[in-house]
Parts: sequence; C-alpha cells; structure tokens
Amino acid sequence: MIEVIILALALSMDAFAVSIGLGAKKNVPNLALRVGLFFGLFQALMPFFGYWGGRGVFGWVAGYTHWIAFGLLVVIGAKMIYEGLQEGIEEDIAQVTNKMLLTLAIATSIDAMAAGFSLNLLAVNPYLACVIIGVITFAFSVVGVIVGKRSGTWLESKAEIFGGTVLILMGIKFLVF
Repeated sequence: MIEVIILALALSMDAFAVSIGLGAKKNVPNLALRVGLFFGLFQALMPFFGYWGGRGVFGWVAGYTHWIAFGLLVVIGAKMIYEGLQEGIEEDIAQVTNKMLLTLAIATSIDAMAAGFSLNLLAVNPYLACVIIGVITFAFSVVGVIVGKRSGTWLESKAEIFGGTVLILMGIKFLVF
C-alpha cells in the first residue's frame, strides 16, 4: 500500500504545482475547493482507466510488464521534470472558469492514466488505489492554492521536479525488483 501512497504523492505534484500558480494569480472565492475537486476527481478517474486498459493488454505483454511500467513512469517523470523547468500555463490564464479548470484537470491527469497501468503490477485493490490517489491530489491541490495565495509561485517548479524524480525512481524499482 505504501507504493500507492508514493505513487499518489508523485502524481499529485503536477496538480499541486498548477494549484500554486492558480492561487498566486487569482483571488477567487472557493478557488481552493473547486481546484481540489476538479483535480482530485480526474486524478482518481484517470488511473482507473489506465488500470483497465492495462488489464486488457496484460495477457499479451505479460513478460514485458515491468519494462512497460518502467518506460511509462520514466517518461512521465521526465516530462514532469521538463515541465518543472519551463514556465507554467497559469501565467496565461485570465479568468478561472469551470471550463478552464476542467481543461487543466484533464491536462494534469493524463499522466495518471499512463501510471494507472502500473497498478496491475501492485498487490493492491485498484479501486482503493484510485480513491487514495484522488484524495491525496485533492488535499495537495487545496494546499497548493493556499500556498500560492500566501507565498507566490516559488515552490511551483520544485513540486513538479520532485514528483517527476519520484516517478522515475518508482519506474527503476519496477525494473530492478
């Protein structure tokens, strides 16, 4: 179960970073709750889709699943590190709407769908794992908006780099152990 919590923490860093950027730029009522709900829901749903997609092809690639999980997690981690070194999209956002939050929630959770494949390799209940991922992302997103409001964006890129590094390390663990 600790692996699911580590995976959830790493995956939530992308949403956390975006939440910091949104909090730093906007003074919108209930923003933290809205961001948490959007990001948490999509971070819970996408690994679920990845898990079921992985189950569908699991028989075909059974001998290569560790390599696939390794590859997916390393690519996702590298992408998060790259994004952490770039400027965020939050600077271009003029107004926080539900449509914009939906777009950001989908964008930040696409990685979670690919990471959901790795749930097939863990001895965990996938439904519980997805709920844990969603709850942790909700919490980090709410905290991210609050941190962004209070301190600006200085932590934003560091969160993405940290999350990407953890995902790469998890990918290596799947390959080595």
